[in-house]
Amino acid sequence: MARVLISMPEEFLEKIDQVADGENRSRSELIREALRTYIYKQRVRESTASARNAELLESLLE
Repeated sequence: MARVLISMPEEFLEKIDQVADGENRSRSELIREALRTYIYKQRVRESTASARNAELLESLLE
């Protein structure tokens, strides 16, 4: 697995650690899950936008 070094405010890291501790997960595990969720939601948004654009084009061509 690759390692990544990121910078963030100390307060944000403390919040991440609190959530991770509360869920009995590691900090890395929590951040990976957050990024997976972000990527998934971004794909859904893109897909939804593409579908809307296709509908708009269809209505213009009718």
